[in-house]
Amino acid sequence: MTGRAQLGRGSETRARILDATIDVLVQAGYARTTTQEVTRRSGVSRGAQLHHFPTRESLVIAAVSRLVDRRLAELVASAPELSGLDVLLEAFSGPLFDATLEVWVAARTDSVLRAAMVPLEQTVADKVRAGCHELFGEQLTAEQMELSVEIARGLAVSRIFRDEAGERAIRARLLPAWESMVGLSGSGSSTPMADD
Repeated sequence: MTGRAQLGRGSETRARILDATIDVLVQAGYARTTTQEVTRRSGVSRGAQLHHFPTRESLVIAAVSRLVDRRLAELVASAPELSGLDVLLEAFSGPLFDATLEVWVAARTDSVLRAAMVPLEQTVADKVRAGCHELFGEQLTAEQMELSVEIARGLAVSRIFRDEAGERAIRARLLPAWESMVGLSGSGSSTPMADD
């Protein structure tokens, strides 16, 4: 087998492992995301999994990084259908965000995971900031963008305790005030809530 073929096969194996990890995080949560379950779901050998990711933390960090890239790709694809700050609300919703939230909570008490997550979260923050700048341009100041990201993230966390009707109600009540606060009044946020 040529070096290029081995490289391609290695990338494919790595992708399968990471996608399986994301699936386990989404469906079972961080506590039940074990290397054994990831190996089973990915269909690769334990040796292959350990070759690419020698520790659970390295596996989870790489999966979260891939998850972020997948989520950003989804947002870019859906952005034309959304308006105003709905784009940010969508950035912090859905199963991929829920998986990220699982890792955030675990990182609060797992110092190794936290240390690994800090640079990744900075990368995510940079990507979100760049995306906001692309979407809103000069409409929002840097502080308004940062505030909007924090509000969207907070609403996403509290969404855990709301059903679909409650989510629609809170968006209907708070989104106009939020848009007015950051100077986006009248941007028209009537997009229905996406299914999670």
